[in-house]
Amino acid sequence: MRPQGTFTGRVTGDGSSGYLAEAGRYHLYASLACPWSQRALIVRSVLGLDRVIGLSLTDPVSGERGWQFPGRQGGRDAVTGAQYLSELYMVTDPGYQGKCTLPVLWDTQTQRIISNDAPQITVMFETEFTGYHRPGAPDLYPAAQRREIDAVATLIYHALNIGVYKAGLATTQAAYEEAFDALFATMDALDERLGRRRFLLGNELCEADVRLFPTLARFDAVYYILFKCNLHRLIDYRHLWGYARDLYQRPGFGETTDFDQIKRHYYQTQSWVNPSRIVPKGPFVNWLEPHGRDRLSG
Repeated sequence: MRPQGTFTGRVTGDGSSGYLAEAGRYHLYASLACPWSQRALIVRSVLGLDRVIGLSLTDPVSGERGWQFPGRQGGRDAVTGAQYLSELYMVTDPGYQGKCTLPVLWDTQTQRIISNDAPQITVMFETEFTGYHRPGAPDLYPAAQRREIDAVATLIYHALNIGVYKAGLATTQAAYEEAFDALFATMDALDERLGRRRFLLGNELCEADVRLFPTLARFDAVYYILFKCNLHRLIDYRHLWGYARDLYQRPGFGETTDFDQIKRHYYQTQSWVNPSRIVPKGPFVNWLEPHGRDRLSG
């Protein structure tokens, strides 16, 4: 199970939380390899918040001290001077002993982590930084649909987002098969659902789509092979594969999907799963192939 965010501070539009949403104050730490990071990267780009929230990316292959900043001889983050993400955790809480996960939202004024809770970070971007959204930006978390979005997102989280890990890191045959069966039952249901609508909740992109995409993007390259999720590939699903291409070809999705970094991270970091650290060359699929899903809009 992925641990929930340890730091759960909130940035608010009116500053009532003690952290006012303002341009240039906050900085996002993320990795192009990390599916949880990619959610925040997508929302930041789709809403135009890349103009007001800074970004530092870590190296995709983590070292003995965890996520590290790129550079041949101990690269350092340009904002904090840190070599490792863990240094930001220790500055915020010198007694911290948990996992140093991504994404992280950092306050440059107080020099501390505001949040490392991935769902909370994207929702903050969507609801508290509305004054900085680009003109015409979609409402990814509309008030009238939040209960439905949360329900769909919860299903996706348990069956897919961490379902692939429950299968891939299982230590018993029974646990593996339980996760495997739940994963593909949900994939089948999503494929059927997306045969009738362009996005998960209808004709408009929403937070639930953002939460599903990073798992789909990594499915054939990583989870199908490395995590033994090998009943079907993503490309074997007519509607789900078309939907994934539809998202990939939109601003914010494809540009935050780096298959080289994704494969290097999983195959070279998780040595207990892949001790050889060999990175497979494939799969070779065309994410830019026409998706034909425009017919479902209207």
